Amino acid sequence: MDTPVTDSPAALGDFLRTRRARLQPADVGLVSYGTRRRVPGLRREELAQLAGVSVAYYTRLEQGQSHHASQGVLDALARALRLTDDERAHLRELARPARARRRPAVRHDTARAGVRQLLAAMTDIPALALGPRFEILAWNRLGHALIAGHLDFDSPGRPQDRPNAQRLFFLDPHTRELYPDRDKEARRAVSSLRVAAGQYADDLQLAELIGELSMKSTEFSGLWSRHAVHNCTFGTKRFHHPLVGELELDFEMLQTPDGSGQGVLMYTAAPGSPSEAALRLLATERGPEVRGP
Repeated sequence: MDTPVTDSPAALGDFLRTRRARLQPADVGLVSYGTRRRVPGLRREELAQLAGVSVAYYTRLEQGQSHHASQGVLDALARALRLTDDERAHLRELARPARARRRPAVRHDTARAGVRQLLAAMTDIPALALGPRFEILAWNRLGHALIAGHLDFDSPGRPQDRPNAQRLFFLDPHTRELYPDRDKEARRAVSSLRVAAGQYADDLQLAELIGELSMKSTEFSGLWSRHAVHNCTFGTKRFHHPLVGELELDFEMLQTPDGSGQGVLMYTAAPGSPSEAALRLLATERGPEVRGP
């Protein structure tokens, strides 16, 4: 099983190996003479040739023995591996020099008053505030009804049992029934968590969350080992809601500008669609407008 500690020397090597394994020589214009290959994808020698670095240097990098790769080398590897923008950013995070092993103390984030006010004003669309570890810091009435109506509405305000979107998705049986496109949403969830793990490698709570999910969910641990990286900030999700049935909603994740890593997740339905009607029906349930610390 892959280690959840993302600033360990193995993390960079694991990422490079999985990216190397998904490319074949023909994909990058190299000639293959039909001999049996001992490894899937590109060999180290082939990738080093494409990136313009020595095989010895690349081997040290993949084995976690080199901690000061230049930006030029990282860019060359990214081009050779055909990394996406999200994967390039993740590579840079993993290749940063080793940091101090002393981890920051546990800190319970709160949603700013202005964010909670914004959620309360959005009465017709589901919305929630997420922290950098995917903890739910606040939600409006419709956001709660859509994704976690079985939970106490006040739970985002209590750090000791605050819901976490990743934990709900992989470990909560009620949430499991909510997403008919389970495989697709699981890949989205894990690839987004990979982005956060690279950005907040020294965060103890995030490392503990990844460790918990790895131990308790074989679905999560299998996807985590693939090292997929994608910052899923918009798209479409399908829901099978226990009260109003099928919905297809567009989502947008907007980051707050204060550098806290928090964001506001909003869901909308196409005007005049059955999903819009279903949201209106869900909104008829009476309750408080917003909850959070």
